[in-house]
Amino acid sequence: MDSWVNSAEILGSDLPLELSGTGNRRAVLMDALREAVRSGRLAPGTRLPPYRSLAADLGLARNTVADAYAELVAEGWLAARQGSGTRVAERAVPVTPVHRPRTPERAARPVHDLVQGQPDPSVFPRTAWLASARRALAAAPDDAFGPGDPHGRPELRRALAGYLARVRGVRAAPERIVLCSGAAHGLRLLAEVVGGPWAAEEYGLPFHRELLASHGVGTRPLGVDADGARVDGLTRRDRAVLLTPAHQFPTGGPLHPARRAAVVDWARATGGLVVEDDYDGEFRYDRQPVGAVQGLDPEHVVLVGSVSKSLSPALRIGWMVLPQRLVAPVVAAKGEREQFSSATEQLTLADFVESGAYDRQVRRMRQRHRRRRDQLVAALHARAPHVRVTGIAAGLHAVVELPPGTERSAVRAAARLGLAVEGLGDYLHPGAGRGPGAPGTPRAGAVGGVGAAGGASSVRARAAGDTLVPQRDGLVVGYATPAESAYQEALDALCRSLPPVSPPVPAPPRPPAAP
Repeated sequence: MDSWVNSAEILGSDLPLELSGTGNRRAVLMDALREAVRSGRLAPGTRLPPYRSLAADLGLARNTVADAYAELVAEGWLAARQGSGTRVAERAVPVTPVHRPRTPERAARPVHDLVQGQPDPSVFPRTAWLASARRALAAAPDDAFGPGDPHGRPELRRALAGYLARVRGVRAAPERIVLCSGAAHGLRLLAEVVGGPWAAEEYGLPFHRELLASHGVGTRPLGVDADGARVDGLTRRDRAVLLTPAHQFPTGGPLHPARRAAVVDWARATGGLVVEDDYDGEFRYDRQPVGAVQGLDPEHVVLVGSVSKSLSPALRIGWMVLPQRLVAPVVAAKGEREQFSSATEQLTLADFVESGAYDRQVRRMRQRHRRRRDQLVAALHARAPHVRVTGIAAGLHAVVELPPGTERSAVRAAARLGLAVEGLGDYLHPGAGRGPGAPGTPRAGAVGGVGAAGGASSVRARAAGDTLVPQRDGLVVGYATPAESAYQEALDALCRSLPPVSPPVPAPPRPPAAP
């Protein structure tokens, strides 16, 4: 008896039933099953546990459950097929509809997607990732399946220390690396530990500014020009500065070497912190690699990175390379246990890096993105030669510069064509361009007048003595996002949404010549 009960408990699925009432156990069981079907708890097509398993769970004789199943099949409540088990019959028993409040209809999804921010999910290296997962799980120590260390798995921290030193010029021991669930999580922890206010590039992710503000950290804008952020606008009041030195987001271009040195000097002189968002530093095409600013002074720079661009945002794995003095406070802010990133995925990524699969994936994606970028540039050159494409030496997106005053109409035209794309103005800091004396206004001279690719940006002075305000119109085009089969159609929609060539302004009539 015990042997078949144990086997049934192992093999069967759960189906808790309340056998209320007295009398024949088979009849009581049949009533309970009918009510479960009638109420909708057991939907048509639901597979029931084997009769031996249900008998063991309910403490009934096997024949009692088998006979109940057989009679319900005869009545049409259940259906039984050889090799498929017993299921609820497909004929629907009328179920009283449950009233649910109507929810607003979602906007129709765009047909084409050129929004920056993620790689094409179809190119995730599934086979290589699965191989790493198998090796990692086979070699995982027992403590990997217990409460997680908030520092993150030591295997991944060691792998990242070696990789970042080799590829990005980062100076860090594994003990300086704290794992997180992505760049946003890292910024949230730093905001809690460092406090505010911070300075940030006038063009950047609104989400990051909103995240910092939600943790009580205000940001003020630093101007951006052809050489990156105007770090000469930093003050002693700034507790930290958030920068994208390898490839300014979204305008493009690396931070000039002189400014890299200057921002480190500022941090040393004031005790401030440089937060380096290394969001796509591995993807460069027409230039030599740009090392991380963190390598200049590991005690005053935090490097924040993740695999959201190189692999997938679904993995939720990021890292912070911290000054020694911040390791303990950041870990304390994170909590006593790892709550945010799966230990098994951390182990898998460690193997993925150590085996060389991560390097191979980055090289493969670099070639793919470069080809995509070249297709974008060629399409615009052929069909819209009046616009310029900038910020194309690295990254996963480009900026299509537009004539002044045409950005919003171009975004609306794209939406009518089923194309999702964002305007450059969507990334502008709300404090950029305020009048003198307003909170968050960069000091005079802190806003540059040169575009991301070196061309002059449209600049006007609001009034005599006012801060110069960049008036740049453009589209931020994420060329890594669409599937291969959809890319050409997305480019076609982009070209069709662009404004036409501006007609030349007629010259004023000449006055008649004097007789």
